[in-house]
Amino acid sequence: MTETGSGAMTGLRVIDLTRVLGGPYCTQILADHGANVIKVEPPAGDEVRDWGPPFHGEDAAYFVGINRNKRSIGLDLASEGGRAVLMKLLEGADVLIENFKPGTLDKWGIGNDVLRARFPRLVHCRISGFGADGPRGGNPGYDAIIQAMTGMIMATGSPQSGPTRIGVPVVDITTGLYAAIGILMALSERQRSGQGQFLETTLFETGLSVMHPHAANYFMHGKPPALTGNEHPNLVPYAIFPTRTDNIFIGVGNDGTFGKLCKEIGKEELAADPRFARNRDRVANREALRAELAAVFSQHDAGPLCDRLLAAGLPAGPVQSIDQALTSAHVAHRGDVVEKDWYKGVASPIRMSRSKASLRSVPPTFGQHTAEVLAEFGYSKSEIEALAAKGVIATQRRR
Repeated sequence: MTETGSGAMTGLRVIDLTRVLGGPYCTQILADHGANVIKVEPPAGDEVRDWGPPFHGEDAAYFVGINRNKRSIGLDLASEGGRAVLMKLLEGADVLIENFKPGTLDKWGIGNDVLRARFPRLVHCRISGFGADGPRGGNPGYDAIIQAMTGMIMATGSPQSGPTRIGVPVVDITTGLYAAIGILMALSERQRSGQGQFLETTLFETGLSVMHPHAANYFMHGKPPALTGNEHPNLVPYAIFPTRTDNIFIGVGNDGTFGKLCKEIGKEELAADPRFARNRDRVANREALRAELAAVFSQHDAGPLCDRLLAAGLPAGPVQSIDQALTSAHVAHRGDVVEKDWYKGVASPIRMSRSKASLRSVPPTFGQHTAEVLAEFGYSKSEIEALAAKGVIATQRRR
């Protein structure tokens, strides 16, 4: 991830009205690859600036981690003057992304019909909790609540722990990914039709979409998943095992791989055992196989064992904490951590041969670029000062 360069999204102008996680995660993907992202924040600012500690200055790591390569302006869209500024910003914009409650833009007189008439090439993306219609249409959405409502929590955990929230905000992040994919699809279609369009991703439907294989299993046999802890419902062995030093994870996806694993650890007889010969047999006899494998792994150190198994093409890895992962030799070799001035973050995982992702600017402070952006859109210094005096724009957060 270079500091400069021409990314695949260079030349794309994105007006980002989103806050919190899903939307900012989406726009950072586009910004990393060269998009000109203007982050429009309400006068109170994006609330995740306060989601700390830890902080850099006034901004929490939660905000810092998903808002690099963007410029921030403070704008009161609840005011008529703020909406007029927004319409100016949308002139020549390619993408508008927002996560207001459905109906908010309509209430302000700038709903999709108005935007479509005035900016026919605009791709308008909305992220919402449940969409605008249906029994829960317009309801707010939150990652953990959607995890609960879509079956994720009931599929996570062990009989001992009970249902457990997934430890990362997977719904918000995946919704941001789907939004980025949808935006790119709409831009691709625009090349053929010459027209923009409205698209929506919802947390609820994202949550359902990533419930694999549990949804597919349910459609097949009509049963909800059991709590299997670190075990896979469909594959064995696919779980954590203790070694002499640390835990490792073994993930076997087919019978051939299982046979190869058994040979590598000196237990070829397990592959010939009729209890374990096929995956369906191993699923039926998972506890017996677990005991056999655990006895072998307990005689090895985690690091050397995983190195040997991986070198043999087998799916195994040490169970690491985030600090171990981020300081690993592989991360260093691949350049997976990027730095600029005080900022450090995880690099874009999208690697292209020519159009490189880049770290051009650190996450902005609130309203840092308000005057700069408005000047680019033709506002004079006196006009900017007048907008500030009226409270339409802001460079300091209103508490």
